[in-house]
Amino acid sequence: MRRLLLVVWLGPLTVLAAALPPLLGAPGWTVVAGLPWLLLVVWGWWVLQRHYRSWRYLERADDLLIHRGVLWKQLTVVPYGRMQLVEVTSGPLERKFNLARLQLHTAAAASDAAIPGLDPREAERLRDRLTELGEARSAGL
Repeated sequence: MRRLLLVVWLGPLTVLAAALPPLLGAPGWTVVAGLPWLLLVVWGWWVLQRHYRSWRYLERADDLLIHRGVLWKQLTVVPYGRMQLVEVTSGPLERKFNLARLQLHTAAAASDAAIPGLDPREAERLRDRLTELGEARSAGL
């Protein structure tokens, strides 16, 4: 899905950068003006793949671990007892690609966590499981 967005936004800019100078009367070799944009599309394609593969989550006995990042790695630990709301969202483009996003809300505003790019059935299963564990852990508070 992200790759489609990359091509939709940068593809026309690449074509425009390559085609516009010759159309305006510049020499033919100015077609190379589209080369930086083309390199940006290729680099973005590779970066998006690495970014997608960096997302991981792990259900443990007392908390949920969410790991992400390639250069700047981030590990988020969300205790089940601190979860206030677990929701599954899916926009039009995500639905087209059969994807969903799991959003976790806790009491601390800065600690909200999300897991994007899930299969909708897995997102719903995880939402139900986390809600169940959250209710069981918060009962003692």
